[in-house]
Amino acid sequence: MRSPRLAALELRRFGRGKLPRAALVALLVLPLLYGALYLWSFWDPYGRLDRIPVALVNDDKGATADGRQLHAGDDLTKGLRESDTFDWHEVDSAEAREGVEDGTYYLSLTMPADFSRRIASSAGDSPETGALQVRTNDSNNYIVGQISRTVFAEVRQAASTKASRSFLDRIFISFSDIHGATVKAANGADDLEGGIGKAEKGSQDLAAGLEQARAGSGRLADGLAKLDTGSGDLADGARQVAAGTQSLADKVNGVADKARPFLAENEKTIGDTARLVADSAGAVRHNLDTLVRTAPAAAEGAHRASEALNAVYRTRCTDPVLPDPACADLKKARQAAADVARVADDVNVLVADQDGDLKKLDGRLSTLQRQARALADRAPRLSEDLDEAVAKINELNQGAAEVAAGARTLHSGLGTARTGAQDLDEGVGRLKTGADTLSGGMYKLADGSGKLSDGLHDGASRIPDYDKKDRDRRTDVMSDPVQLVSRDLHKAPNYGTGFAPYFIPLSLWVGAMVAYMLITPMNRRALAAGAAPWRIALAGWLPVVAIGVLQVVSLMSVLHWAIGLQMVRAAGTVGFLFLVTACFAAIVQWLNARFGAAGRILVLALLMLQLTSAGGTYPVQTSPGFFNALHPFLPMSYVVEALRRLITGGGLTPVWHACVVLLAFTAGALALTALSARRRQVWTLDRLHPELTL
Repeated sequence: MRSPRLAALELRRFGRGKLPRAALVALLVLPLLYGALYLWSFWDPYGRLDRIPVALVNDDKGATADGRQLHAGDDLTKGLRESDTFDWHEVDSAEAREGVEDGTYYLSLTMPADFSRRIASSAGDSPETGALQVRTNDSNNYIVGQISRTVFAEVRQAASTKASRSFLDRIFISFSDIHGATVKAANGADDLEGGIGKAEKGSQDLAAGLEQARAGSGRLADGLAKLDTGSGDLADGARQVAAGTQSLADKVNGVADKARPFLAENEKTIGDTARLVADSAGAVRHNLDTLVRTAPAAAEGAHRASEALNAVYRTRCTDPVLPDPACADLKKARQAAADVARVADDVNVLVADQDGDLKKLDGRLSTLQRQARALADRAPRLSEDLDEAVAKINELNQGAAEVAAGARTLHSGLGTARTGAQDLDEGVGRLKTGADTLSGGMYKLADGSGKLSDGLHDGASRIPDYDKKDRDRRTDVMSDPVQLVSRDLHKAPNYGTGFAPYFIPLSLWVGAMVAYMLITPMNRRALAAGAAPWRIALAGWLPVVAIGVLQVVSLMSVLHWAIGLQMVRAAGTVGFLFLVTACFAAIVQWLNARFGAAGRILVLALLMLQLTSAGGTYPVQTSPGFFNALHPFLPMSYVVEALRRLITGGGLTPVWHACVVLLAFTAGALALTALSARRRQVWTLDRLHPELTL
């Protein structure tokens, strides 16, 4: 008998009577209990969080920031009520605490009394963090506590963002204020730079002027030193002059006392004598003129006379024959004539050579003549002139004494002036050094003020000056600078869709497991008839596969049209599930065929191992090492991965990989079932008296 016919005969058994029919219906519906009901029960739990009662406590007292009232607690409460995240109940702290304890509320959110004050402190000297207080109770529900942590993290971020907006807005306003102040400071620095430039020029002029002043003070000091020395000499000379004039005055006064009676008695005689001197001087002047005119002629006559006497003397006295007793007298006369001629020559030479001296003598004689005549004219008043001369001498003496005293004072003052001039020179030198230092400092200051001005202008250009629109835009960015741009390549629309790849194979495994509780894994008639082992294996496998196909159709129909499961590849998903149910049926068949009653326990144990190592909920990497080791050797691991790609989308490589694995498991399980059928055709005592019957 062929395997399909044997399979059909096995299915016909379920048409005999009501109970078998009910059992067949139960086989078809059973996967729905695991697949559809489980998925339906938590299809979209996050979409119904507004049904969870949560206590909301607002103890915030408010605060004042920059003259404005801040009520962060009220703002946050309003935002939470409008969000419909939970079923919020505004209560006080005591009621919230009791409600979380007795299960009235799953959790509570409390805004403390200083919530606004702490947020406002961000703009002060001692910023503090505003803390939201969350109270959970895992004895009420653990998952709600986990969900609340995610939700309240978003609430905290929203509150922080709002607080940051207020703080950053003040910062950007401060930037604008700082920008304006920096611009003013930069303009002031420009004015300062100009003033310092003028001051630098003035310091250079001052240094140059002090250089000249120092040179002048040096010359002044040198001149005063010389003046001091000269004034010393002047004081000495004036002292000597004063002493001399004193002596002169003493002598003049003494002589005047003696001469005054003489002059009084002899004024006429002195006048006559003076006139005589004047006349004599005039006569001498006249004779000098005569001498000058007659001297050459007299010299010439003297020479002629000398020559004549000499000729006579030779004639008469040189001839020895005729001696003349008068020769001695002639000789004397000749000698005398020669002497006269010589004297005449001398007078002539004197007159000729000393003409300038004679002119001076004539001038002096003229002066003597004039003065003598003046004296003769003044002779009657000589006593009066003597008194006037004595008075003038005395005045001269007094003036000389005053000059000597003034010279001493001048010398003393010049000594002080000399010391002062030296101090002035040293002071001007120090001023010059200071002026040079000042000039250098002013240069550095000018350079520094220029850098300050440039730096302030540069700083002003770098300090932002935001208008309200730009400030709002930047506040939005900086209050929440990092946005999470979530890009799901193949996003599951809800919680149930994400878990469908896990619960669908679970339901199909349970369906195959229950099916082999009603259908024998190996047809007894075929075993008794000695049919081929592979026919026996197929005969026990095909009925369950047929039932599995119906289970897949009913399950996926309910999930899609009743619950709303959307599949990216619906046909591929259904076709792949046909292969899955065939593979699971082959594995469950072999376990039951090989191990009998114990095989049912092994089927259940294998289900548990697959559920814990397939990675259907959390990634398998988060499980202990034991489950990581089992993961690649169990078929449900590949089924879950392939269904994720078929339902939510993605590459098909895991699907083809899973198909190969499932075909290998199916072929291997059928081969092992055939081997078990071959063994079952041989009866043993264990088969006649099994140790365990289920």
